[in-house]
Formats: sequence, structure tokens, C-alpha cells
Amino acid sequence: MNHTLGIIGSGNIGGAVARLAVNAGIDVVLSNSRGPETLRGLTDRLGPRASAATPAEAAAAGDWTVIAVPFSAVPHLSADALAGKTVIDTNNYYRLRDGVIAELLSGSLTAGELFQRHVPGARTVKTFNTIYFEHLVSLARPAQSLDRSALPIAGDDDEAKKSVTALLDRLGYDTVDVGAIAESWRIQEGSPAYVLPYLSDPQLPFFRDPGKPAPAKAIRTALEQAHNRP
Repeated sequence: MNHTLGIIGSGNIGGAVARLAVNAGIDVVLSNSRGPETLRGLTDRLGPRASAATPAEAAAAGDWTVIAVPFSAVPHLSADALAGKTVIDTNNYYRLRDGVIAELLSGSLTAGELFQRHVPGARTVKTFNTIYFEHLVSLARPAQSLDRSALPIAGDDDEAKKSVTALLDRLGYDTVDVGAIAESWRIQEGSPAYVLPYLSDPQLPFFRDPGKPAPAKAIRTALEQAHNRP
């Protein structure tokens, strides 16, 4: 059975996920806020499995819908278009980029919980937010590879997490379940599980690091080091 991945936001992470999906034989429908015509270069590079559409069309087409927009754009997502969909939240909140969001700065909500409030009808799973986009592509490995990496996921819907786990397996990754979306503080920016497990030299800027495999055991160790919710 063929599957389709809808992507809303086709920058670094959206483009990296699209590349992995195409390599795995999954059709992708890409979208952004500027219109399908601006994605022609990307779809040409990805090949015949990739097409461009509006965000609503990408959501409708996808068996999964990846949201890879800046957090400040999340309130502008169409909750109606995403209702009933398995939605993959790749977002991190960066104050310098996204501005002041009081609930996130105070720690009363995680970024995952606030995201979910904006798309209440979606079955949300948070993942892809802990790894640099170039490492996401370079560290993907076939199933059973000895140097296969894992990605953490969080979500409240067990069936959605099973579906996303199956997707990640096809894309080249094992999965570590963090728990409910309220536990996603363990994988937010600044946590031990954020970027660091995939770096070969933590002294290097992450964008210069070639990356290293991070198996499930390494991700679990990093999660255990996150002791206190902000």
C-alpha cells in the first residue's frame, strides 16, 4: 500500500523529511505560506514522488501531516484542515525568533501542549525537533543496522504514535517513546536530548559537526538526565 506524507512548511526540516520520505518510496505533498509555485525547485530536486500544493491540500493528501513552520506561525494553521489527521509537530520555541509567549516562558505549558491547543481535532505526535536537519538526513539507516539512530516521540494518542513509529522506521530511525505530550519538556530546546546525542564533538557548533549515530539507549540516557520540568 502506497502512503503519502503531507508537509506544511518546506524549509530545512520539512525538506529533510521530504527527502527521507521520497528515498523510502513515500509520496510527498509539500506546501508553504508563499504558494506552490515557489516550491518548484525543491520538487524538481526530489523527483516524481514530490509535488507542491496549498497547506490545506497537503493536509488532505497526507496519511501523516508534518508541521515544520516557525512556532510563531502555529496559531495561523487551519485547525479544520488538520482535524482527524495524524499530525507530526516538529516545532521548537525560540524566543529570539518567535517572540514572547508567556505560557512557554513560565513553563506552565510545553511547546507541544500549546501546539496541540491550536489544532485540537488533530492526533498530534511530537518528533524531529531534537536533531539538526543535515544530521536527520545523514544518520538515517535501514532497519537492523548496527549504527541506527533513534528519535524521541511524545503524544497522547497511542494509535497515532504507533503510526508515526512505523513512519520513522521506514525513514530510517528507531523510536523512543517519551510519553504524553505533557512530557515533551524532556525534548524541548535546551534539554539533554536536544541535538547533543547526535553530535560527535559537543565543542563544535552543531552545524559544523558531522554527526554521530545515537541509538535508543543513548536517547533514553539523555531523557533520564532531564530531571526537572522548566
